[in-house]
Amino acid sequence: MSTATESLISLKTIREAAARISGIASWTPLLRAPFPALSGQTLGTASEKQVWLKAESLQPIGSFKLRGAANKILQLTSEEIARGVITYSSGNHAQGVAYAAREVGAKAVIVMPSNAPAIKRAATLALGAEIVEVGVASSERLAKSEELVAKYGYVVIPPYDDEAIIAGQATCGLEIVEALPDVDLVLSPVSGGGLLSGVSAAVRQLRPGAVVIGVEPELAGDTAESFAKGEIVTWGAELTSRTIADGLRTQSVGVRNFAHIQTFVDRIILVTEAEIRAAMRAIVATTRLVPEPSGAVTTAALLFHGHELPEYRQAVAIVSGGNVAPEMLADVLLERD
Repeated sequence: MSTATESLISLKTIREAAARISGIASWTPLLRAPFPALSGQTLGTASEKQVWLKAESLQPIGSFKLRGAANKILQLTSEEIARGVITYSSGNHAQGVAYAAREVGAKAVIVMPSNAPAIKRAATLALGAEIVEVGVASSERLAKSEELVAKYGYVVIPPYDDEAIIAGQATCGLEIVEALPDVDLVLSPVSGGGLLSGVSAAVRQLRPGAVVIGVEPELAGDTAESFAKGEIVTWGAELTSRTIADGLRTQSVGVRNFAHIQTFVDRIILVTEAEIRAAMRAIVATTRLVPEPSGAVTTAALLFHGHELPEYRQAVAIVSGGNVAPEMLADVLLERD
């Protein structure tokens, strides 16, 4: 556990966020996933061991990102709303900001990398946002955002390193424990750390004995390396952009997020590209959910890394999003890997 003195979000803050965003973000269900085999685990009977998928792909924007964006934007003053908001995102946070901004009548500007999936770009534009395109590095997105803020006075809605964003994402963990009070294992994707930091804070404060594990592509494993070293490390964009999981290409975990992760997370597991694709197929086959690659990494950990997991009876894997390009989904399902 970390001894970091940075502010960690409380259950009170998380519950306030849940009430605040209830009119915008959806409560998402837990779907039973009867996977035929789990590596390294003794399945036992159905009553002894169950796996559930938290279907964040069913949010109005197809991703958990709406939770944090809504929680941040709904706390803006009328003067801040009039100035407009800006963020930097490869797609899902962009849609969350655009959707929440539209709800309050604020202009939304999104700084997006040139390699963002076309489906996410189109969805962001459809929500009324203005897109400014830059290169593939997350550092480029941040620099352009700062330039536009200085010029136009926009209010920044950070993608992950912000207390209101973390508290909004934490409502996902709150829902998991409320729906499944005896959950003993929760797996969350991780990149910048917004979802994992929030979910782990909620789950571990509500159910201290539960194990929370982050899952990351091995081709973008900067957070896993940071966790192992006990300090934040940065990977170049040429490395993180290799993974199929476009929502997990952030070059380094956020400072506030890392403080939460060090305090509440037990470990981080790395999964391969082939495992991510296989997990996408398994999710579609067993639940009929449509996951994007970033949303399938937790299932990949369950299916292929059982030897790295503790014994459990009730496990929840968060399917963080479902915004996958149709052509990519077709390639994955037809195993044109």
